[in-house]
Formats: sequence, C-alpha cells, structure tokens
Amino acid sequence: MYEEIEAAFITEEKVENNDFTKISEGVEQAYDGDQIQVLEGLEAVRKRPGMYIGSTGPRGLHHLVYEIVDNAIDEALAGFCDEIVVTIMPDNIIKVVDNGRGIPVGTQSQTGVPAVTLVFTKLHAGGKFGGGSYKVSGGLHGVGASVVNALSEWLEVEVVNEGKLYYQRFERGVEKSKLENRGAAPGRNGGTTVYFKADGEIFKETTEYEYDTLKTRLREQAFLNAGVRIILRDERDAENAQENVFFYEGGIKSFVEYLNKKKAAEVVHDEVIWLSEDAADGNSTAEIAMQYTDSYNELLLSFANNIHTVDGGTHEEGFKRAMTRVMNDYARKFNILKEGDKNLSGDDVREGLTCVISVKLKDAQFEGQTKAKLGNTEIAALVSGMVYDKMTVFLEENPAVARAIFDKAMAAARAREAARKARDLARRKTALESSTLPGKLADCISRDPDETEIFIVEGDSAGGSAKGGRDRNFQAILPLWGKMLNVEKARLDKVYGNEKLMPVVTAIGCGLGEDFDISKRRYGRIVVMADADVDGSHIRTLLLTFFYRYMRPLVEAGHIYLAQPPLYRVTKGKKHYYAYEDEDRNRLLEELGSGCDVQQYKGLGEMDAEQLWDTTMNPATRSMKRVEVEDAAAADEIMSVLMGDKVEPRRIFIEENALRVRDLDV
Repeated sequence: MYEEIEAAFITEEKVENNDFTKISEGVEQAYDGDQIQVLEGLEAVRKRPGMYIGSTGPRGLHHLVYEIVDNAIDEALAGFCDEIVVTIMPDNIIKVVDNGRGIPVGTQSQTGVPAVTLVFTKLHAGGKFGGGSYKVSGGLHGVGASVVNALSEWLEVEVVNEGKLYYQRFERGVEKSKLENRGAAPGRNGGTTVYFKADGEIFKETTEYEYDTLKTRLREQAFLNAGVRIILRDERDAENAQENVFFYEGGIKSFVEYLNKKKAAEVVHDEVIWLSEDAADGNSTAEIAMQYTDSYNELLLSFANNIHTVDGGTHEEGFKRAMTRVMNDYARKFNILKEGDKNLSGDDVREGLTCVISVKLKDAQFEGQTKAKLGNTEIAALVSGMVYDKMTVFLEENPAVARAIFDKAMAAARAREAARKARDLARRKTALESSTLPGKLADCISRDPDETEIFIVEGDSAGGSAKGGRDRNFQAILPLWGKMLNVEKARLDKVYGNEKLMPVVTAIGCGLGEDFDISKRRYGRIVVMADADVDGSHIRTLLLTFFYRYMRPLVEAGHIYLAQPPLYRVTKGKKHYYAYEDEDRNRLLEELGSGCDVQQYKGLGEMDAEQLWDTTMNPATRSMKRVEVEDAAAADEIMSVLMGDKVEPRRIFIEENALRVRDLDV
C-alpha cells in the first residue's frame, strides 16, 4: 500500500545526463539583429508550450482539457450553462460539450473573421476583456482555446447558435476548413462542442489521459459551482466504460465535508462553518467553508474564479491574517489567553483545519497562464474583513464550538513551545560536538547547491557500496538504519532529537519549523535510495511523509527524488543486463534466449560499488523519479488514510485494493 503515497506525488523522469554539469566550452556565436526571431501567432505556443501549459508531460496534457472545461465553466458563472459533459473517446480524443450560449459565429468587426475562428486561432482573443460578456471568468487571458488548438494534432468545434449548427476544423492550429453552416440543430438552442486530439509531436512522453486525474479536477469544479452538473465518461474501452456524475447543491460546504470524510479525520465540530460576502462595488464575492479536525495538519485549498491557485495569493493571505487576529482577540476578550500568555501563531490557529476559499472577481490578476497565484490586492481586504467580522460573531454565538476550536489551538501552541525547547536543546548539543554534520555523512567536494546531490541510503551495507561507487565531486551519501518516526502521527516537537530524522535535517541544512529556509539547502537533489521491496517502499513512504509535512517547499521546488535500483541482473556470457521490472526481465530473457543467468537483488547491499553506480547513481544511465505535488487534497487524503492513526479507513482501503496490494507484497 506504500506505493499509493508515492503515486500521489511522483512524476517519472528519465535522467540521461547530469543536469548539474556546467558547460563552458564551445564555439562563440555572433549575437546581432539576425539572431532575434519573431514568432507569429500560434507558432510561439508550439515553440514554447511550457510557457502556456506548464509542461509537455502528463500535467500539461491534462491541462488542455482544463482549458476547454474552464471556458464552459465561465458560461456557468455567467448563468447560461448548467451541464458540461467531458468524454475520453477511443484513441484518447477529448470531447467537451456544454449547453451554454455557444461561441459567437458572427463576423468580428476589427478583423472581418468569424468570432469563433478568432477564439481558436488568435492569442488574447475572447469575450473576457471588456466585462460585457463575462462579469467574472477563469479564462481571462483569452489564450486557452487557441493554445489547445495549437497543441492539438487536430481540433474540431461545433457551435449551436440560434438553432443552427456551425462547424470548423483545425490542424496544429491552422484552419483546414472555413466556418460552415450545417443547418438546423433540432432540440438545441445553444452550446459548444469541442473535439481535439493532443499532438504527439508536442506531448512526446504520453498522450494518454488518466481518468482519475480528470475525475478529481471535474469533481472539484462541481463543488465550486453549486447546481452545475458535470459528467465525465471514458469510452476508450467499450467493455469497461466508466461514467461519473458530479452535482453538489451544497457547494464548497459539501467540498469540506467530502475532504474530511476522504481523509478519515474526526471532526472537532459537526457543522461546517460557512462565510460569504459581496464587495460593495459588486465586482467580487468571497466564500469560505471550513471545519476543524483532530489532525495535526492543515489543508487549505484556494480558488479564484474556479481556478485552483496552488501557490495561494492575496485571498489566502487575507484569510490567514484575519483568522489569526480574530482568534487571539476572542481569546483575550474571554480570558482564554491570560495576561502573560503569548499570542497564538497562525500555525496554531490553523492546525487540523480543512478550509476551502473561493473568490470570484471581475478583473482577476494571475501570475502566468497556469494561474498558480492570485495577485489582486483588493480581494485581501474583502476576505480579511469578512472573516474577522463574521468569525467573531460565529464564535460568540457558538461558545461550545469556540471552546473545542480553542482547545485544539492551545494544544498546538503547547506543542510548538515544546518544539522550540527541543530545537534549542538540539542546537546546544550540536554546538558542543566537533562537527555540525552527521557522523555517517560522506559529503561531496563541491559546495554549490546547484551542482550537488545527496543520496539518503537504507542500511550501512548499501551505504558502503554507495560511498564506493559515487562521484565524490558532487555526490554525498547519508546512510540510515531502520525505520524512522511516522510524522503523520506526531507533532514537530517529536521530530527534534529523533535519531533517524535529525541527521537528514542536519545534512540538508534547511532547518525545521520556524527555522526552515530553503535557500540554505546544501544539495540540489535529495535522492531517497531504498531497496526495491516492500520494506524499501515503507522507508520511502516515511521519508516522503516527513518531507511533505515538514519540508514541503523542497517537494514543491522539485528537489526530492526517488532512485530506481534494478530488481534483476541478467547475464549471458560476459555481458550483463539490468531489469527494473518483471516485465523487463521477461523481455530480456525472450530476446537473449537460453543460457542466461538471472540474479535477483534482494537489496541494495547485494550490489557492489560498480554495479550500484552503473544502474542507480550514474547521471548518464540512471532512471529517477522526481517527487511533485500534483494534487494537494489527494496527497493529504492518501497520507491521512495510510499513515494516520485511524485503523478502519486503512482496512477499508486495503480491502478495496486487495488484489493490487497482494501483488505489491509478493
């Protein structure tokens, strides 16, 4: 089951050379006017797709679907759409249908081109700039549809406008047919249907969609848009077709209930707290739903115009600031905090909180096309004022709930103080020692964090092989023995002084808790290297849980990796081959024929230094997995279920996935 946590994070990455190698040699080239290139229209999107969709891996592939769905959601926000159907068709063709007004088909006066053609062929062309067609929208840049078109092998759009059906086809962003009136559309007054096939020339890693990834995103959108029905279908395999219908009248209150149920957390108070307010000028609204649980961890999801702002922004800042202030003011007013007590910190106030923030505003200012962070300063004031005023009233009108919340926050404050004392003790102990680095650390020569990497290795024998096989110029080795603390069941004060975790903290150099500073990291890559068995998976999972809960910026910045050691060594004659999966071994045996000797590695310690270097550590030949947070809610859920205190949710999970877990444990 440990691989479920890994799957919630990992992005596969084949590292074929050392990314940290600095190239200083080469022929100097002229830099003059002829070197400046001008990319016209959608050519720029195909040349630099990452600027528009984040990456050309699985995340970027799925982002294409989100862009088209976001346009349909904007119709729902405007009050003209209440059903969206997304279908994954055979050959991974995507079909998105909405029952909105339909993209305008009339000629646009400035260009003399049909509006629907402009939407799919020109960047920054859309109905979301002047404020007339859409009061609020997620796709405010006007590039979503055209970017999808540019990065698709082909795209077809059907628009129903005033009872007539219009059709147009594009290939790699270029018109292949003019807008065509195909006559009456019986039973339909409006709506847009988009078909597209992602371009394999752009998405070289994969063009296959993950049903669960789309399901998570579309469920999220249904929560954020109460009353809108969103249907997801998978028709790629006729015998195993899937369908999910998402429809939530409770909106984000239902979202919070769903999140807490999925993460198997016990709630501190029964009812979800719900706050809502409109700005005085009518240009923005804020809505917040939250509920405290017995967890030690906070789960805060924020959205602006239905776009998940994974990096937060002004709406999150306003919420956090107001929550800390209102809790401390209330605690002082009712003598929960005595005169000599320190104020509660923001972390104390939000420990165990599950919260969804949703703001909708007329002129949303995002950072980049992928809209990771909201920048509107006025929304911070709206959210902050609403939270302070309405939470003050709520706490005073619900003293029993307030008491339960403050008991939780005060316990967090006591644990924080215990962590501070443990940290100070650890510092004093370190100061008395001859070296501030762990004794078992075999450090590298380079001190440039952009060049270096550290392998956290399971076991002393594997550590010995790793030390013997490494390139000591830029590779450091830290052997660990045994299984470390499961931090999902412990607060920060239990981490300080832990003999398994503190060497990791000290070696990385970023500190912990209030002291954490990612700029102080000593290594560019932090690589977990454990055995390719169940025990190794458990150790990787414990370390992933630790990094996610207490060093999350390292995960978010892409500094955490998982090494991929081979399971088998296949020898025929004097030649050796390595297999990383059973399928690889079987393929090798079939290709090589009889006379092969197969060695199964039961652990890293069975490989000598040369073998470990060739298979797992050599930047020119190794395979690694980079750990990323694809979905914060999914990561939080799977960690809480598999690594938390509650046995029953874990039992249910194992029973529901019994076949897969059995296969993993073989």
